[in-house]
Amino acid sequence: MAYAQTPKKTGLPREVLKWLQSLDLSFSPKNVRRDFSNGYLVAEIFSWYYPEDFTMHSYDNGTSLAAKLSNWAQIERFFTRQHIPLPKEVIDGTIHCKPGAAELLVQEIYSILTHRRLKTWLGGDVDFSDRGYQVQLPMVARSTASKAIKNNLRQSEMVAEPNINTIQGKIQAIVQRHLEDRRLERLQDPKRFGVKPTLGERAACLSTSSSRSTQGPDSPFISQPDSRGSLIRSRTSVHFKEMDRTLSY
Repeated sequence: MAYAQTPKKTGLPREVLKWLQSLDLSFSPKNVRRDFSNGYLVAEIFSWYYPEDFTMHSYDNGTSLAAKLSNWAQIERFFTRQHIPLPKEVIDGTIHCKPGAAELLVQEIYSILTHRRLKTWLGGDVDFSDRGYQVQLPMVARSTASKAIKNNLRQSEMVAEPNINTIQGKIQAIVQRHLEDRRLERLQDPKRFGVKPTLGERAACLSTSSSRSTQGPDSPFISQPDSRGSLIRSRTSVHFKEMDRTLSY
């Protein structure tokens, strides 16, 4: 599933808020990221549309990771039976309070249950990292590699995932993305990072400048660029002198 972008602020569109208020939920969500993370409100929303499939006494309105995983395991089984297309990455992002995940989850549930598509969704890739926020900061204020891991990998993710290889893969992906961003920063502002031209770049610059300085309007050498951008020097006129074959002893 594709989305335009993850919401920059914690909030929901007005039509979604009105819809939630009309359901007369047990409590009104004030912090979307926190209140929807355990899945209790999600189960309560679906209980209005599927009362036979949801019995609220089997759900725990707690904040522990065990309560969250138990609630969402029941909800995901219902999604599988009803073929409801909620992406796994959005559910996991909601459980671990990733920025923008809960907002997208609620908006998708709204579209599924009311058959109304929000106008703000234009397509794009789901990204719950802080990359969009980091790009807006000046280069000197952007995160280091260790800070990027801390910002994009929740402690609850490491506790919930028993496979250490999966966690290592997530860490490697975060570091790789951070290094790629750093490489782009060095290209954008080489002076700040003290990037010096390589020996090959210096040699190319010197050969180009020296060839241009020796060429003039009356110079017998003409520079012609080849397909690789290098300069080929050729003479306009070549004179040959016959050698004397007489040998003296």
